[in-house]
Parts: sequence; structure tokens; C-alpha cells
Amino acid sequence: MEIEDSLVENLNLDAVLAPKVGTIFNSENEAKECYSAYAKAKGFGSVIKGSKKNDNGVKSNISYGCHRSEKPRTTASNPVKSHPTAKIDCKAGMNISLQVDGKWMLNSIELNHNHELDPEKAKYLKCYRTLPPHAMRTIELNTAAGINMNQIIASCVIEAGGPDNLTWIDKDARNYKDKERRKQLKEGDADAMHKYFVKMHKDNSDFFYAIDLDEENRLVNVFWADAYSRELYKEFGDVVTFDTTYLVNKFDMPFAPFVGVNHHGQSILFGCGLVTWEDTASFVWLFETWLSCMSDSYPNAIITDQCRAMQNAISQVFPNTRHRWCLWHIMKKIPDKFKNYNEYKAIKTSLKSAVYDSLHPKEFEQNWANLIKQFCLQDNEWLAGMFQERHRWVPAFVKDTFWAGMSTTQRSESMNAFFDGYVHSNTSLKEFVEQYENALRKKVRKEHEADAHSMNFQIQNVSPYDFEDQFRKAYTLAKCNQFREQVAQTIGCSLTIGPVVNGISRFYIDQDIKVGKKKNIFKTFTFLVHFNEESRETNCSCRLFESKGMVCAHMILVWSKKKLQVVPEKYILRRWMKNLARSHTKIKVGYVNWECKPENVRYDYLKKLFNEVAGVAMYSIAKTDRMAARLQEIKEECRR
Repeated sequence: MEIEDSLVENLNLDAVLAPKVGTIFNSENEAKECYSAYAKAKGFGSVIKGSKKNDNGVKSNISYGCHRSEKPRTTASNPVKSHPTAKIDCKAGMNISLQVDGKWMLNSIELNHNHELDPEKAKYLKCYRTLPPHAMRTIELNTAAGINMNQIIASCVIEAGGPDNLTWIDKDARNYKDKERRKQLKEGDADAMHKYFVKMHKDNSDFFYAIDLDEENRLVNVFWADAYSRELYKEFGDVVTFDTTYLVNKFDMPFAPFVGVNHHGQSILFGCGLVTWEDTASFVWLFETWLSCMSDSYPNAIITDQCRAMQNAISQVFPNTRHRWCLWHIMKKIPDKFKNYNEYKAIKTSLKSAVYDSLHPKEFEQNWANLIKQFCLQDNEWLAGMFQERHRWVPAFVKDTFWAGMSTTQRSESMNAFFDGYVHSNTSLKEFVEQYENALRKKVRKEHEADAHSMNFQIQNVSPYDFEDQFRKAYTLAKCNQFREQVAQTIGCSLTIGPVVNGISRFYIDQDIKVGKKKNIFKTFTFLVHFNEESRETNCSCRLFESKGMVCAHMILVWSKKKLQVVPEKYILRRWMKNLARSHTKIKVGYVNWECKPENVRYDYLKKLFNEVAGVAMYSIAKTDRMAARLQEIKEECRR
């Protein structure tokens, strides 16, 4: 059956354009084109709703329909953030079946839609948009020339005589460009990346890189760290988080950053890796390479997700490093593990209470046992496995180790978000390491800004305690604010004096702490503080100082009770101090030598001078005219 162009253009001839029951098509494709032409003329999209095969496995029945068929559904956990959908269960469509002679017959058709149709807008539907070969070539050539997509699209619009004459939209052009760039991970790209590393190492011998190749000389793993990150590790490398969740399923080699935290609480980089396979062998190579880069200085603690390959590699490469699992990753699995239980909400509440509210290991074990017994969860393999590994993730078991305020790999994930403005799923390897440098430079600038802010501003004391001055004068603003938060928490605490044994005083601190998301629901926790009357050494059972490096409200309350003027220096951590000459601040970030070319150095010098002159002359018309005339003369002289 042939559809004449004149008929397609006449949008009101429903009786002619609409296929009729009993119509015979020579092929499946002819039927598809017929319905598609009718759909476009009427103003809706044509889709294949489904098909069936006969006993011989040959397609024998096909249903076509409106692009707005099927019932709307969302996979988003938060309905507010769900994406818009075109589906409204429109019943319009037609059905064809295979005949004995190999032709197809139209069995049934529904012409009515439950939504408005607009033929003028049909060309914007995805099923009718096509990017012609000449447009593809234009995009390829202009991209290679470094022209941005906005300019490329604008030139195509002008060439076509206006946007209405295009058979595609901006999104189609961008998608094609992204698809082509996704092919960038190839031999040439890996070679370009290697040359880039060599250049950076030549510019600064402290730049470190390593490339792992397989037997066929193909790229397997990559690691690199600049001089700044290596020096930064010497200062803040006690705690590291590591994950490979960035660009997974998007980029051929998952991004694997080593992340820490500085004196402002900001995320910092200790180097980056790209791995092909997330197995034990790859992680062993990456960890050993990173350790070699950091002069075999082991971190005290490391945080990862529950990846078994990572765990095996860490136990092999960092046998004496405390390894912790990401608590956030574990707790977010609760809905998937228990959503089918009738008592899901109660199990979830009890499980969270056992994890977060248990102050001591024995208390956690008792609460866990009660949970298992109450809900008959003895056969739950996931819970059994998590309890077996409780020393890796339960707060009551890990708070004896310093984690610098990091309890999850979300620190790494925030670092991943930091890179989002620079790299994406289509970034080639060479582009990746180049943009890494740009992102790092911005990160360093943020640290310098925070340094300047801490030096030139200070917060006022919020308590009558003289020792607050110690923290205010020593700490960065970010850490001073954390200290002030602990001071504020003393309001919800009450103190009971216990016995003095061998010069050690005991204080029992009751604190009301808000629990859950509901308002005005508090639970009272009791903490024990030991205070050495002679040395003034103070220890609290909450272990906040040991785990986060910040004195807790309970210790502050005891110090105020003892009327301390000055607290022992051990409680003022060097790690959070602001007025220290840290070696990494002397390292220049960046190896791009564009600005080192003689002509560019001269250009920058002249530009700076011109700007200064313009800043003086701009306020006077006469001075501006004279300066413009003289510059014109100079320009003519330079051209000779």
C-alpha cells in the first residue's frame, strides 16, 4: 500500500489517511510505514506495542499504538522527584496478522485518542526525528576543530534556512556527539594520556604516575598523584576513604579516588586511579602503587564499602590499618532486606536503635540478640553476616579509632560530585587527567580561601569558660564552630558527681538526645567521664574525642565544673590548627605550561599594563581619546 505525499500533507482527510480493517500490506515494514505516516499527519507518535510468534517461532502478530499508550508508572522512590512521563494509557492503535501467502492484514484499529493531537508539533517527537549523515559529519568536523555545540547547531540552523527545516533537535546533535566521544577510549587515547603523564613528570619530578598493561600491551589500570597531593598526605594522611562508585556503568574504567579531610573539614585528594576490573588483583596493584607513591607511609584507618575484593586487598597491602565499612551504605540496604516482612517498620526501628543507640559493644550485642529473638530472625543470613563483621561498621565497635569525622564513603562521593563539573561519562582518558588538574586547582583555591578566612575572622566566645579561648585562637573557623556546637549541647546535660578513686574523679552525665525524625522525641543517655585531678586528663565513654578529634559536651561540662582555666594541650589537635606553616601550601598546583611560553608571558605582562592604563584613563573622555590615539599609533608601528 502506497501513501502519497499529497495525502499525508492533507491533515483533514481522515477517511483517506486512516488505515482500514482488511487492508493488505505486502510486508511488515509497509504496514509500519503506513501507520507511522498516518500518525505523523494526525500529530501523535507511532510505536510497536508488542508482537507474538507462532508455533514455528515466526512473528505472526504485531500491535502498533500511540506513543502515549501504556499506563504511567515511576521508579523514583520520591514521587516529587519523578521524571515526567508521556504515558496516559491511550488505547489508539492497530493490529496486523501474518497471512498464509506471507502478506499482512489489518485486523483491528482504534482511531480515538484520550489526549489532544497537534500535527504541527509531531516533528518534535523522537520517533520522527532523524539526524542526516551530512549533519553528523558537520558535528564531527566542527568538534575536532574545537567548536562548541551551540555554535555547531547555530551553523546547521542557518544552513537549513531556519530551525523549522531541521529534522532533528539540539538534543539529538548532543547525543550523537556524546556517542562518538564515547569511542575515545582506544589505543591512541591511552598513548596520549601516557605522553601527558611524561610531560607532567618532566615539569615536576614529584609528579607520580603508574600504568599497568596486560600481556597484549593493553591498558588495564592507571594511577597518578601530583606533588601537592603527595605533600598533603604527609599532613592529613592518617585517615583515607576509598570507593569506585564514580562513573560506574558510564565510563569504561571506574574512577577510584583516595580521599581525606583537611583542617577545615574539606575533602582533599591523595591521588586517583582508574581500574578496568574491580577485583582483588586490581585493588592490590592500585593500593601497592599508591603506597609506593606515598613513601610507604601507611594510613592509620581506611573507609570503604563492603566490596569483598577491596577487603581482601586491604588485608594484604594494609595489614595494620584499621578498616571500616561505610555505615551509610549498610543502613540504606535495610528496606531491600526487610520490605517483605510484615513487621518491617518495627524491625527497621529496632535495628537502627541497636546500631545508633548502643554506647558499648556489650550493649549492642544484647540489643542485637533481643532484635533477633523478638522478630524471629535467626535464619536471616544477611543479619548473621553483618553481626559476624560488627567490628567493621557498628559505631560502638569503631569509635576507639580516629576517623577525622568521617564515618562513611560519602566523603569520597562528595569528591566525586566535585569532579562533575569537569568530567563526564564521555570524557576520554587524556581529557580526564587534564580536567583532574583543573578540578584540583579549584579545590586548592577553596582551601586557601578558608585559610584566609580563618586568619582574618574569628567567632565570639559563647560561654564563660576561659579555656574556650584556647580553641578559638588555635582552630580554624570550621572547627571552632564544631567546638561551639558541643558547648551548646551542655545545656541538655546534667552532671552527677561520683566517687574519687586513686586521684581519678568520676562524673555521670545524663544527656537528652533527640532520636528519629519526629519532633520532640528525646532519649536520655548516660555517659561516664573520668578526670585525673593531677594531670587534668579527661576521658569520656562517648569517645567523641578519640573518634572525631573534637572534645565532647560531657568533657566540657566537667572542665567547667572543675573551673579549669586551661585544658591540657593534648586536646588541641595540631590537625585542626589554623596558624601552621604546612608544607603542601608551598607546592604549585598545575603543570599546563601554556603560560610558560615566552610569547604568552609577554602577552600577560602587556595585558596587565593595558588594564592598569585603562583603569586610569576611563574616567576622562580627553584621556581616553588620547590613550586610544596613542595605542593606535603603537599598533601600526608594531605591524611594520
